[in-house]
Amino acid sequence: MSVAQNIIEKLTEALGPAHLEVINESHNHHVPPNSETHFKVIIASELFDGKRLLARHRAVNEALATEFANGLHALSMHTYSPSEWEAQVAVPDSPKCKG
Repeated sequence: MSVAQNIIEKLTEALGPAHLEVINESHNHHVPPNSETHFKVIIASELFDGKRLLARHRAVNEALATEFANGLHALSMHTYSPSEWEAQVAVPDSPKCKG
């Protein structure tokens, strides 16, 4: 199973998202072709209602602890409550890290 599929499964199980996108951004970094080391996660969950950004990020990091231990290098997180997600106009682009 791919790292992206593992991320989807773990976040779905742990956070029951109303919305979830997992985007492999490894190609924007200095890694071998077809790497799965850098991801962007866009997630909306009822569990984030009333939680501060740090608590939301901790919840995502806890759900993905195994992936980080097994080579996931970087994770860009955009975490929303369902109402915040509905009001969201656009998710920020990730920087291009290749020189």
